[in-house]
Amino acid sequence: MISVASTRAIRDAGFDLRVQRPAIQSFPRSTREFPMTSVHVPVMLREVLQGLELTPGLTVVDGTVGGGGHSLEIAKRISPGGRLLGLDRDPMMLILAEQKLTGPEITLRQASYVDLPRTLSELGWPGVDRILVDLGLSSDQLADDSRSFSFRSKGDLDLRFDRTQGVSAAELLVTASVEELDHIFRDFGEEPRSRQVAEHLVRQRSTQPIRTGVELAEAVLAALHVHHSDRDTHPATRVFQALRIAVNHELEYVQQAIEKIFPACLKPGGILAVISFHSLEDRLVKQALRNVDVWEPITSKPIAPTPAETRFNPRSRSAKLRLARRK
Repeated sequence: MISVASTRAIRDAGFDLRVQRPAIQSFPRSTREFPMTSVHVPVMLREVLQGLELTPGLTVVDGTVGGGGHSLEIAKRISPGGRLLGLDRDPMMLILAEQKLTGPEITLRQASYVDLPRTLSELGWPGVDRILVDLGLSSDQLADDSRSFSFRSKGDLDLRFDRTQGVSAAELLVTASVEELDHIFRDFGEEPRSRQVAEHLVRQRSTQPIRTGVELAEAVLAALHVHHSDRDTHPATRVFQALRIAVNHELEYVQQAIEKIFPACLKPGGILAVISFHSLEDRLVKQALRNVDVWEPITSKPIAPTPAETRFNPRSRSAKLRLARRK
């Protein structure tokens, strides 16, 4: 089981990844000066809409609103009389979302889904009927060269969803020890040669600190003594994933949310839908939903994208959707 114990091990080694979460921000509507529009395709949209059993008048939370693709269709189905709250840690995502999501029944906030109790308290909402969280990285974030979510990015190696909080991946690579990086790559990326990669990156930083996504990808190839073909998964995939999880506290947040936050916020009979994209997240979700005192599974196995969807949207191929009802 992957749990907060993995992060504790990193802290025990001397590196503290904790951050103070900011005050929840109301999100101003300011898209006139923002040139981008969302290119992200919502994953398993039909399955999500069916699984949430949406009807007019419901109160729904999209805890990772992203570009607003899921929320746009949810809002249509809970009208009239419904309310939708869209949360995202990434301010860029909220700028994109507000281009689609308009109307007095829609509220956007810059916040993590683990801040949901505080957000609902500020709004005066006693509880919600549905919660959706899509834990994947969006196409819009991959296209944002300034944070190096992509292997091809020449922008700063940041990888944070909220750049005002915590440390960037570049800072982490400069300051963390071999042991700390080994923990991160092994526990958060399931990289089988984690120690080999960690040792190489620490040796390299004394002469050439890694500052961009391209540089990190090249360094991992050198550490593993391999080449990359565009036909294959990039050998640096696990390392990028591990660093992103570490700087954003992703697994901690998933575990905390499903075990404590969402049960406290969902009304009895309310439905939770979680889309995960790698085994670490899905394992946490699966184990948390086994708590029969809290959850009643709606599906015995996770729902996967159809072959047609994976052909149309290859980034959906690893997605898993789990649904459960709050007792």
